[in-house]
Amino acid sequence: MVRDVRAVGQGAHAAAPSVTVAEIDDLLSALAGTTGAGSQGDRQRMLVAMMTRLTEVEQAHLVRLFGGEMRQGALAGVVSDAVAKAADVPVVDLRRAAMLLGDLGLAAARALAGESLAVGLSPLVAVQPMLAASATTVTDALILTGPASVEWKLDGARIQVHRDGDVVRVFTRGLNEIGSRVPAIVEAARALRHRQFVLDGEALGLDPDGNPLKFQDTMRAHSRLQPFFFDVLYLDGNSLIDEPLTVRKRMLAETVPEAQRLPGIDVAQPASGAAAAERFAATALAAGHEGVMVKALDSSYQAGRRGATWRKVKPVHTLDLVVLAAEWGHGRRTGWLSNLHLGARAEDSASTSFVMVGKTFKGLTDELLRWQTERLQQLAIGAPESGYVQHVRPELVVEIAIDGVQRSTRYPGGVALRFARVRRYRLDKSATEADAISRIQAMLA
Repeated sequence: MVRDVRAVGQGAHAAAPSVTVAEIDDLLSALAGTTGAGSQGDRQRMLVAMMTRLTEVEQAHLVRLFGGEMRQGALAGVVSDAVAKAADVPVVDLRRAAMLLGDLGLAAARALAGESLAVGLSPLVAVQPMLAASATTVTDALILTGPASVEWKLDGARIQVHRDGDVVRVFTRGLNEIGSRVPAIVEAARALRHRQFVLDGEALGLDPDGNPLKFQDTMRAHSRLQPFFFDVLYLDGNSLIDEPLTVRKRMLAETVPEAQRLPGIDVAQPASGAAAAERFAATALAAGHEGVMVKALDSSYQAGRRGATWRKVKPVHTLDLVVLAAEWGHGRRTGWLSNLHLGARAEDSASTSFVMVGKTFKGLTDELLRWQTERLQQLAIGAPESGYVQHVRPELVVEIAIDGVQRSTRYPGGVALRFARVRRYRLDKSATEADAISRIQAMLA
C-alpha cells in the first residue's frame, strides 16, 4: 500500500498546505476500521484522496511515517517532556509509567486522559530494560559505582522472561514476544518452582562443548538458546525494581539454579578488590564472552534508563578504514554528509582496491560533520547516486571503533562490522596504510 501512495506522490500534489493533523488522525482511524471484501481497494482510494491534497513535502513526510522510516529526531525523552507538559503531570511520573507499561504511547494516553500514572510492574507485561553506561576498565568502573557486583557480560540476546501460573512469555530487548521461537527458555522458566516472576537475562547459543557461539550464530539458533539470568524484577506478587541489587541478587539465587545464573563476584572494597575484579574479567574474556558488567550493589532497577550505576566493560577494537562514500543526512543532519561507507584494503600489500565492510553515522560531532562534509565534497565522484549517496575518491582514512565483526553476505569480503563508530580521522595516514580485509576476516575466528 505504501508503494501505491508513493506513486501518487510522484505526480499529483497540492500547491499549498491545507490538511490538518486532525484530518490525518481521522484518516488513520478510517483505515483501521475498513475491513471485509473490497477493503484493500477502499483503503487505497482513501489514501490516494488524501495524498492528492498534500504538498510534495507533506507527502514525503507521511510516506516515511507509514513506512516506518520517520527519522525526524524526536527522541522518547523529548516526547515524554512534551506530553508531560501538555498533560500537566510530573515528567518523572510519566517516564516511570512508560517504563513499566513498556509503551510510551500508553502512558501518554493515560496522562492526557487524566488517568492515574501510578502503575506497577505486572507479570506478562514487558518492561523496558535497564541499560548500562560504559567504562574503559573494571577499575575505572568500580571508582564510579563504589561497592559492586562484577558479572560476566555475554555476547547474546537480551531477554525478559515472565511467568504467571502456566503462562510464560519471553520478550526481546525491543519488547517483542518470542516465546514460541525459544522453547528451551520457556521450558526452563516452567521448571522453576516459583509460578509468578519476571527475570532479566541473556539468551545464548552454545556449541557441543559448551562454548559460546558468536552473536550471529546465536541469533540463528532460536530453538537451542539457553537462558542465563542476572536479575529478578518481580517475584510472587512483589515488585523488586526499587529494591537494592543486593536484595535482588539474593532473591535471584533463591529462584534460579546456579547453572542458569551469570557468574559474578561482589567487590565490597573497590580500592582493595580492583585487582581481583580485573582477574575475574579476564576469565570472562578467556571463556569467549564480551567482558563484564559492573553494577553498584545499592542500585535499584532503573527500567528504561541507561543508568550510571551499571557500567559495561569490554575490549574495544579499532580499525583504520577508507571512506568510499557518504549519504546526505536528514532531520537535524540535513545538509551534511553523514552516514559513511567504509572499506578495507583488498590485499595485505599496498593497493588501490577496497572492499566495503560496513557503514556508520555514529560518533560524529557537529564540528566533525561540518569538516567531513567539506572534505568529502572535495573528493566527490560524479553526482549523488539515487539522490543521496555521494561516492568519493578512496583517499580519506578514518579510525573506527567496533565491538567485533560478523559474517555477512551483504558485503563482498564476507564480513561486516558490529557497532561501528567514528573515533577520529587519520590525516597522517594514506589509503594504502589502511587495514586489510584479511585482518578483519581473521577477527571472525
